[in-house]
Amino acid sequence: MTDNRSTHYNRNKYEEITLRTEPIFQGKIISLQIDHVKLPNGETATREVVKHPGAVAVLAITDDKMIVVEQYRKPLGRCQVEIPAGKLEPGEDLAQAAIRELEEETGYSCEEVRLLHSFYTSPGFADEILHLYVADRLTAGEARPDEDEFLDCEAITLETAKQYITEGRISDAKTIAAVYAWQLYRLTGSYTL
Repeated sequence: MTDNRSTHYNRNKYEEITLRTEPIFQGKIISLQIDHVKLPNGETATREVVKHPGAVAVLAITDDKMIVVEQYRKPLGRCQVEIPAGKLEPGEDLAQAAIRELEEETGYSCEEVRLLHSFYTSPGFADEILHLYVADRLTAGEARPDEDEFLDCEAITLETAKQYITEGRISDAKTIAAVYAWQLYRLTGSYTL
C-alpha cells in the first residue's frame, strides 16, 4: 500500500546561507543587521533583519471581561487598545514575565498563567517571538507601568472588543488573536482548537 501523504517535511528546503552579517543599529529594544546570503539557486542577496529579545502578552479575563490597556503607539501615530504585553528580560521565565507585565500595566495579579500559543510577529524581517498567555481568577491592585509608559486600563466585553476591532481601535495581531481565542473559549470551553 502506498501512502501519498508526505512523511517528512523538509523545513530547510529553501534555506539561505548567511555569508556575512553587517551590524547597522543597536538599540534599547531591537537591533538591525544586514545579512548577505547565498540563495538556494546559488545567487546572493541581502536581508534586513530586526533582532528582538521576544515578548509576552496576556489575555486576562475577569467577570467575563477582557483587561486591556490603551496607549499611544508612535509607529502608528495614534492610540491603540491592546492586551497587556511587554518584552522579555534576559533569562526571564516566560510565565513569570507574563505575570509581571500583567501586574505592571494593569495592577491585576494572578496565581498562574497558561501558555496558549507562541508565534512570530513578522518573520519576513524580524525574529521577535511572542508568547500569548491566558490568566483568570484575577485580583485587582495598583498598576506600576514603566516610567516612560502612559496608559489607561479598562475591562471590556467581547462585544466591545469586536466593535473596537471593527473601528480599528484594536488592530494589532496579538490582541486580535486574543479576542478570537476568548470567543472560542466562550463557544467551546477551550481557548485553542
